[in-house]
Amino acid sequence: MKLEGKVALVTGSGRGIGREIALKLASEGANLVVNDLDAGPAEETVAAIRAMGRKAVACSGSVTEKGFAERFVNTAIEQLDGLDIIVNNAGYTWDNVIHKMTDEQWHAIMDVHVTAPFQILRAASEYLRVQTKKEAMEGREVFRKVVNISSIAGTGGNAGQANYSAGKAAIIGLTKAMSKEWGRYKVNVNCVAFGLIKTRLTEAAAGSDASIDVEGRKIKVGVNPDLLKTMEATVPLGRAGTPTEAAGSVYLFCIPESNYVSGQVLVCGGGFSM
Repeated sequence: MKLEGKVALVTGSGRGIGREIALKLASEGANLVVNDLDAGPAEETVAAIRAMGRKAVACSGSVTEKGFAERFVNTAIEQLDGLDIIVNNAGYTWDNVIHKMTDEQWHAIMDVHVTAPFQILRAASEYLRVQTKKEAMEGREVFRKVVNISSIAGTGGNAGQANYSAGKAAIIGLTKAMSKEWGRYKVNVNCVAFGLIKTRLTEAAAGSDASIDVEGRKIKVGVNPDLLKTMEATVPLGRAGTPTEAAGSVYLFCIPESNYVSGQVLVCGGGFSM
């Protein structure tokens, strides 16, 4: 139980990779604040964590809505009595070539992948400052963790994803800046850049109607089966990764063994990188 008694916040943890991250942290002893756009999936993850004997509460809603960051952070402090790990995982893609991309598409993706993580970290800053000062006066050194989620689209770009690539590159910049700013607070700030991971956003979709609903927007998802096979063939390990494997890479940055690692980007891509 390497995370016994730690309190972790994971955005977008009702489904997919986020859910697996939450379950992995809980399996190692952490208590969780679970977030999802929809209350149903969030409560399902909460129930699964409680069944493991850990504490968990839901904080549903869009990470981009006004006041969410403060509500999210305060849920951890007030209901679970702490804040030790923040994983900024929530996100989605809304693709188009640049001459067809609207301002709405651009801002929506930048808001969820950059602005929301920034606001969550800003909301947590006062608690971290006060706790660090208190712990220092007691002669204790307590490390806390932030793991931001990027993508190989952010490390190398991807055609048809100007907004997503820009957002995922920006979160790397935010990671590196915060690792320097929060080093004095004993907060390790790192980033995981995912490659091809099997989720509802990347699963094979032979038709053209596969979509998700994001705050009233119908966003097309899925990858053409032939294209998916081509993409998997470029991965040295020969296949897409699973959400469980993706969660494992995030976990590495949350454990005590990574206490002297900060400001780093780990590519979880089966050997493939841009």
